[in-house]
Amino acid sequence: MEKTRPLWANPLQFVFACISYAVGLGNVWRFPYLCQMYGGGSFLVPYIIMLIVEGMPLLYLELAVGQRMRQGSIGAWRTISPYLSGVGIASVVVSFFLSMYYNVINAWAFWYLFHSFQDPLPWSVCPLNGNHTGYDEECEKASSTQYFWYRKTLNISPSLQENGGVQWEPALCLLLAWLVVYLCILRGTESTGKVVYFTASLPYCVLIIYLIRGLTLHGATNGLMYMFTPKMEQLANPKAWVNAATQIFFSLGLGFGSLIAFASYNEPSNNCQKHAIIVSLINSFTSIFASIVTFSIYGFKATFNYENCLKKVTLLLTNTFDLEDGFLTASNLEQVKGYLASAYPSKYSEVFPHIKNCSLESELDTAVQGTGLAFIVYTEAIKNMEVSQLWSVLYFFMLLMLGIGSMLGNTAAILTPLTDSKIISSHLPKEAISGLVCLVNCAIGMVFTTEAGNYWFDIFNDYAATLSLLLIVLVETIAVCYVYGLRRFESDLKAMTGRAVSWYWKVMWAGVSPLLIVSLFVFYLSDYILTGTLKYQAWDASQGQLVTKDYPAYALAVIGLLVASSTMCIPLVALGTFVLHHLKRGDAAPVA
Repeated sequence: MEKTRPLWANPLQFVFACISYAVGLGNVWRFPYLCQMYGGGSFLVPYIIMLIVEGMPLLYLELAVGQRMRQGSIGAWRTISPYLSGVGIASVVVSFFLSMYYNVINAWAFWYLFHSFQDPLPWSVCPLNGNHTGYDEECEKASSTQYFWYRKTLNISPSLQENGGVQWEPALCLLLAWLVVYLCILRGTESTGKVVYFTASLPYCVLIIYLIRGLTLHGATNGLMYMFTPKMEQLANPKAWVNAATQIFFSLGLGFGSLIAFASYNEPSNNCQKHAIIVSLINSFTSIFASIVTFSIYGFKATFNYENCLKKVTLLLTNTFDLEDGFLTASNLEQVKGYLASAYPSKYSEVFPHIKNCSLESELDTAVQGTGLAFIVYTEAIKNMEVSQLWSVLYFFMLLMLGIGSMLGNTAAILTPLTDSKIISSHLPKEAISGLVCLVNCAIGMVFTTEAGNYWFDIFNDYAATLSLLLIVLVETIAVCYVYGLRRFESDLKAMTGRAVSWYWKVMWAGVSPLLIVSLFVFYLSDYILTGTLKYQAWDASQGQLVTKDYPAYALAVIGLLVASSTMCIPLVALGTFVLHHLKRGDAAPVA
């Protein structure tokens, strides 16, 4: 008799766990960037199509597999076929890589949250130089928010080769982040089920508060008009479609094994089809909602910078040419500049290098994603708001809730197969297994708190999951439809839930979704090959800006290992199972 499997207290707890996991930092800092890059409102067309043909079907597939097999990723795929154990192992390896670096974002969020209680905010002004005769040179060349991020938070080295030591302040924040995660996962679904109510709902409360504040900011409408004005020519851009498919794929957290793990704690009769639709729709709605908030703040920041630029140019020209105060305005600036250039050519040529070209459109066109959006662009906007400490605390608290919610799913993908294992669970209690996973992840994660830590973070973020996840989900879909059998799977679902599977799901699983994944896989593979030598962005303190550098040979080897260590699990485990199977058959053969 198998031991009784823990269950969610109610179906709502399961839905909250899935939302908390799926709705993460990508919704806040990647989707708005994609909207900005690929045609504003028109990007929603490929995004919604990809949600229907890829997101919903694959999410339903993973939830159904977890609920049917009632095991973590390794056990679930082994039940379908012993040759598929490698799929589950690959999912655990990818989740392990993700957990190692993802919690560093929570450590940075803690760091910024602690500094948000200072008045003025430490990233709102440049510090004085060593002689106290002026501002720090690096900060003056960059900006106060960039300086606080690259110098005070990361203390970043000039290149990947200059590793530097572990810095104790980020290291302590990382320890705190892992301690919080450990307390949340301590007792499995019992503790996680209570935490997800907060990690899933609190970000929405903060986003609503931010939306109200954002819409009242000066210039917010400029940002919103920029977002909602569709650039229909982008629909012909294949990269817009590829990025829409990729965003749906990674935002829902497919392939990590977290959704299978969560669904394995469901009652077999649970309506996972309904929950798959709810979770995927809420996830996409959150991306659009977060974009409205982000673009209202973008508009405020862009308008603030544009008007500041105009003031500086107006003041410079007024003082240089003894113009009457108030004579120069935004409407007549270009006309007056033309007149001054022709009337006073020598005087104008002297002052010309100091005249900036002020443009609201170019300010709005500056596209930033990831940590640059979260820790530089947002902080730039927050420092110019009234009661900036309050908005800063709210913002970084929201980032923490989103980050911790995703970490609960990442760790569940690792812990569920481990606690399902009779060998491990018979020797160690659940709390000890959770503690060991957190401890190992935290210890390896210290690499990301060194001076070159942010460069290693980018390597893991860019290469640890992309190709691996596409391959994992492709094999999962083929395994269910053509190894386990679509008809058999359909009858299992009908027996479990009492509902027949509609033609839409079957068409997507058997044909459309796998073809889409193959297309994405080919695109990324060709993109990596055509790119040539892989490059990274390094911080140059002397220029106060990012510069492009080639990855050293050992970094390329690490990238290769990251991709191979997860993807190779699938064929190697299948080969090992095949060899063992034949050896056993050979041993069992009768002696003549």
